[in-house]
Amino acid sequence: MVKTELCQFSGYRIAPGHGKRFVRIDGKVLTFLNGKTEASYKMKRNPRNTSWTVLYRRKHKKGTTEESVKRRTRRTVKFDRGIQGATLEQILQKRNQTQDVRKAQREQLIRAAKDKNKQKEASKKALKQKAVPQKAKVAQKMKAQAPRVGGKR
Repeated sequence: MVKTELCQFSGYRIAPGHGKRFVRIDGKVLTFLNGKTEASYKMKRNPRNTSWTVLYRRKHKKGTTEESVKRRTRRTVKFDRGIQGATLEQILQKRNQTQDVRKAQREQLIRAAKDKNKQKEASKKALKQKAVPQKAKVAQKMKAQAPRVGGKR
């Protein structure tokens, strides 16, 4: 197995017999793949913003889709169940109804409500007629038919 080193700027492997070593004043030894990487380092370029470096590719998630498999997301399973006051069968029956059936049911309910109101009003009238005595009725009629006193001159 051949011992390889990593380029300090680009992050690529350097084979034995290749590349350049650069020793800083503080004593740190830097190895570069070629003159291009060395020049970029000396110009103080940021390898994370240089598109061909390994650091840039890691930062911007390039080429990682082949290695990692996407996690499966759980999908919510839909199922029907009864609601308060209505069973599942009733709900399905209503869902499958046609518009004509709904319209007929609506009209039937409206008719029944109107009949009920008519009966209520009829019973109210009957009660009123029983409540008003006969003498009061006659007095009211007489009062209405009496001639006016002191007509126009």
